[in-house]
Order: sequence, then C-alpha cells, then structure tokens
Amino acid sequence: MNFLAVFLGMVSPWQIILIVAVILLMFGGRKIPELMRGLGSGIKEFKDATKDDENKDQSKKE
Repeated sequence: MNFLAVFLGMVSPWQIILIVAVILLMFGGRKIPELMRGLGSGIKEFKDATKDDENKDQSKKE
C-alpha cells in the first residue's frame, strides 16, 4: 500500500491532462460514452452476480 501512495503522489495534473488528451485522440469524442456505458453495464452485471452468489450461500447455510 505504501508503494501505491508513492506512485499516486508522482502523478501530476499535467500528466493526467496528457493521458486524457491521448485517450480522446485514440477513441474520439463519440466513442467514449459508448465505452463508459459498456464499462458501467459490466460492473452492474458483476455486482448482480456477486449478490446472487451471496444469496445462494446464505440459503445453503440455513
């Protein structure tokens, strides 16, 4: 965890701006919302799957 804190401390605002600019150039402004929607739906499916597994585990214990 200490390594992570050191790594995050080394990232400056200019580096973040540069990374965002490169992503915009690679994907374009129209494609980014589609990528974020896909990422959001993937996270939602993952959370639903983990909740289903927890519910199955609890019903087996009872």
